[in-house]
Amino acid sequence: MSSLITPSILSADFANLESELHAIGTADYAHVDVMDNHFVPNLTLGLPVFERLAQVSPVPLDAHLMIADPDRWAPAYAEAGAASVTFHAEAAAAPVRLARELRRLGARASMALRPATPVEPYVDLLAELDMLLIMTVEPGFGGQSFIEGTLPKIRRARQAVSAAGLDVWIQVDGGVSRETIERAADAGANVFVAGSAVYGAEDVPQEIATLRALADGAAHTH
Repeated sequence: MSSLITPSILSADFANLESELHAIGTADYAHVDVMDNHFVPNLTLGLPVFERLAQVSPVPLDAHLMIADPDRWAPAYAEAGAASVTFHAEAAAAPVRLARELRRLGARASMALRPATPVEPYVDLLAELDMLLIMTVEPGFGGQSFIEGTLPKIRRARQAVSAAGLDVWIQVDGGVSRETIERAADAGANVFVAGSAVYGAEDVPQEIATLRALADGAAHTH
């Protein structure tokens, strides 16, 4: 399973999002953080902006909905052109129904867990998902440092996916950089959200390639 790099536009220049998306044209996805100032203490962008980004982006969009009531709002992001839609387990009332609705609308269905949320209660739902996002920082703000304590959870999630014989991607988001990506890949993650590490680099395409190579190198043992 090759490693996928999904730069987060949370670290991009919000006044020039179209050009910032083109700057990461060699990435696998663009990670778009939607925050509502309820589920997390920050406010970013919503549906009208997302819909426009989907029209101009050279890479598919991965919508990470850090919002309350995703059961109501998440399907609209699939309809707006998201290739993948991630809702939070802590916020969803009916996660299986929501995942099935997202798939029906043509998006990959993904569920996110905050750092303190255990993976075990959701192991039996993995077959309903295309991706599980394990947050490696508390959601809400970019530029935070990677929480090492999430590595065992990544490992348990990967073991559960493998044991069930599923093709579920495991994504990590928060503090992903050259310094941390190999440990996350070794634990079993294969999709990596990097914000400041990519947008803060002097050569963005080169940084994407470097991160992908580091992750692939650490994952080859699996």
